[in-house]
Amino acid sequence: MKTIGLIGGLSWESTTDYYRYINTFVKEELGGLHSAKCLLYSFDFEEIVELQHNGEWEKATQCMIDAAKTLENGGADVIVICTNTMHKMAREVEEAVGIPLIHIADATAVKIKEQNLKSVGLLGTNFTMEQDFYKERLAQHGIDVIIPDEEDRQTVHSVIFNELCKGEFKQESREAYLQVMNRLQEKGAEGVILGCTEIPLLVKQTDTEIPLFDTALLHAVAAAEFALERRKKPEMVQI
Repeated sequence: MKTIGLIGGLSWESTTDYYRYINTFVKEELGGLHSAKCLLYSFDFEEIVELQHNGEWEKATQCMIDAAKTLENGGADVIVICTNTMHKMAREVEEAVGIPLIHIADATAVKIKEQNLKSVGLLGTNFTMEQDFYKERLAQHGIDVIIPDEEDRQTVHSVIFNELCKGEFKQESREAYLQVMNRLQEKGAEGVILGCTEIPLLVKQTDTEIPLFDTALLHAVAAAEFALERRKKPEMVQI
């Protein structure tokens, strides 16, 4: 079994789900008392958020590179960034180490294509929804991305940082998210990517008939599959 290097704490609430998903998958696959071999580098999220909101992306990139190198030096065989937004610097991180990185958008795209969907809505932080790094990655898979209008983007972004990252889950916020999803569907979205790893803590597939893509779960399963050597290349993992 290969060792998974997790860059977490972005936020720690969703990182705990990564750890649970990965170990649950390995246990179900191997049985007995098996669990995954993992190394975790956990950030103080407040420090990273400050860099994000100040636009200090070069410093944030160096932080991520340093974390990846620490994991590689500790014996990790693959890097998993446990958040969508910080895949903004995924290429730089992967180029700085000698081990592969499993990209969260690739793992998500596999599932979207499996369902033969061509157009999906994207929810996440403003950085993820508005910047091109995530949408362009999905476009490489032939997937069109629809984002909410400005008011809805602000709602989604605010709930993430002011509630979900603090472990607060409010019914009114869940309802607001579902309304945003309905509007995305009206704009042509055939499904919706939960493109922030905290969103699945609030909204579940049981809350809506719109197909949802839980990026944290899909990413974690892709990492576990790679660790069990079911796929040689991370981008080829099938969920």
